Amino acid sequence: MDKKSIDNQSWAILIFLSLVWGCSFILIKKALIAFDPIQLACLRISISSLAFTPIMLYHRKDVDWSKWPKFLAIGLTGSGVPAFLFFMAQSHISSSVAGLLNSLTPIWTLLIGIFIFRLQFDRTKLVGVLIGFLGAASIVLLGSEDITGGNPWYGILVIIATICYGSSVNMVQAFFGTTKPIIISCVSFFLIGPPALIYLAFSDFSTTLVTNPQALQALGAVSILSLAGTVLSTILFYTLVQKTSAVFGSTVTYLMPAIAIFWGFLDGETISVLHFGGMALILLGVYITKK
Repeated sequence: MDKKSIDNQSWAILIFLSLVWGCSFILIKKALIAFDPIQLACLRISISSLAFTPIMLYHRKDVDWSKWPKFLAIGLTGSGVPAFLFFMAQSHISSSVAGLLNSLTPIWTLLIGIFIFRLQFDRTKLVGVLIGFLGAASIVLLGSEDITGGNPWYGILVIIATICYGSSVNMVQAFFGTTKPIIISCVSFFLIGPPALIYLAFSDFSTTLVTNPQALQALGAVSILSLAGTVLSTILFYTLVQKTSAVFGSTVTYLMPAIAIFWGFLDGETISVLHFGGMALILLGVYITKK
């Protein structure tokens, strides 16, 4: 990638996304106080899909509907599946740990780009990949229930989510390099939204909303997560990937773990040397793979 393509606007988008998505993990934690993980995942997808629907209708004539399977794949890997994985994971681990493990995204982006999309591979980057995975493994394997906020093995769900993210950004770069980011976002969510809405309609979501005194607070958290962390941020992220590259776009995870740890600390989570050691190894691995 030509470094000249990374302009000030690209860096501004990267920093903004880091800050917004770094707050996502504490919002997920706050949403879990009233609803179960499946309901929250469906709620996040539904709110985002409804917000995108008017935009999709406006741009409907500009959409190449022959590519609907690719739009669907991006919707599922970029938002749909990770939404379920993160809510399920954070019902058993702290927001800090989830934020740290999410930093593996650039490494998976690189590996998927190399082995599936046939991008160039520099063998020296393998060292960075191994260091990054060592950092993640130290958190999952060495983390106690007190340090991780629950069962550390649920961190594997976050790692699977980062594989999804790595797949999504590579597909955006490979299949939709000239498509408007707003179209990629609205169509992908339009396709994954209906099943989530149907599930909510037949669940006890309405009953919980009326009877649980913490439901409105939880609904507020997931609404902010959906509108700021999904709708606005998805458009900006796809713009960033198109302007630069999939790997550069995925480096949004550099600042995210620090933001996640900060919010976790304010919320009373245990922050240990293991957190910072794991973060240092993961980010060192990311740096080497990008260098």
